[in-house]
Amino acid sequence: MKIMDVLVKDAVILDLESDTKDTLLAEMAGALAKVVPALEADRLLEVLIEREGLQSTGIGEGVAIPHGKMPGLQSLVASFARSRAGVDFESIDGQPTQLFFLLVVPEHSGGQHLKALARISRFFRDPAFRHKLIEAEQVEDIFAAIEEEDAKF
Repeated sequence: MKIMDVLVKDAVILDLESDTKDTLLAEMAGALAKVVPALEADRLLEVLIEREGLQSTGIGEGVAIPHGKMPGLQSLVASFARSRAGVDFESIDGQPTQLFFLLVVPEHSGGQHLKALARISRFFRDPAFRHKLIEAEQVEDIFAAIEEEDAKF
């Protein structure tokens, strides 16, 4: 599975307005729900907040991968957002989070979502990749960086 196959270009947010975890999740959920008819923003937000209540999806190094399972969704979808200033996302390293990759999977997705999470987290381990996303000026730059990583694996 390639990340480019599930990334929804029209839901990418280059400069998040939010400065808190909950408002950031709402902003991302709203953007994705606008372009994916099977998603309802409020319900998606509930799912994401519920998942964050178990443990933060802030994996450190300025990265978070919020995710959740949604009934009625036919296939895995994802979006990307960036906060240049950073947001307190209760990350495991305690540092502000700048890069967010939202992953939403069908309710009965089996191990598909685990494979996607593993692939995304592998991408973000590379400091050069993170730097490209931080410095990207346009959505096309984000997609080029992700496409380049996709080709490596």
